[in-house]
Amino acid sequence: MIKTYDKTTTGLLLVDPYNDFLSPEGKLFPRAKEVADSVNLLEHLKEILIVVRNAGIQVFFVPHHRSEPEDFQNWKHPTPYQLKSKQGQVFAKDSWGGEFHPDFQPHKGDVIIKEHWASSGFANTDLDHQLKMHGVQKIIVIGMLANTCIEATARFGMELGYHVTLVKDATAAFSNEAMHAAHEINGPTFAHAILTTEELLAAL
Repeated sequence: MIKTYDKTTTGLLLVDPYNDFLSPEGKLFPRAKEVADSVNLLEHLKEILIVVRNAGIQVFFVPHHRSEPEDFQNWKHPTPYQLKSKQGQVFAKDSWGGEFHPDFQPHKGDVIIKEHWASSGFANTDLDHQLKMHGVQKIIVIGMLANTCIEATARFGMELGYHVTLVKDATAAFSNEAMHAAHEINGPTFAHAILTTEELLAAL
């Protein structure tokens, strides 16, 4: 079945397009490089953004918290993942790694959501409010990483009543196993559509 994406009710969520993820010198890029290269990630992200903007679909940047040295002090339950990110100062505030990749800079009219602290772009941010205020009912979720922030954001979106589309070659992970889990095992339990970039662009 061909999915349709009306520009008045569709939003593109670009999750965590940071240098640390997407640039060769980034702190996390080496871990995602093999998978990212195998799906031609950067080119697909660029293609989608061009077509989405030309179609008049609203773009939302959904950024992860930018690390600071004092993060999580006196927190009751920081996760090992959060503490490791703090230790490595991943996406560090006011650093090159914590800047958006040069190919994925916000344009006038794009909406930059408040930073999320863990995996979901909805939890403790203004994402749901911004989507509702823009009349969005369908969300297309792309960016990093497939089995963490993409999955958590998309799953949360479904729970809130949004129509969710995943794009399996416009994301990456640290292993092929994680990609398989994200799109073949977990994704079908919550996503309304799981497409390739080619399929998405045809629908747009």
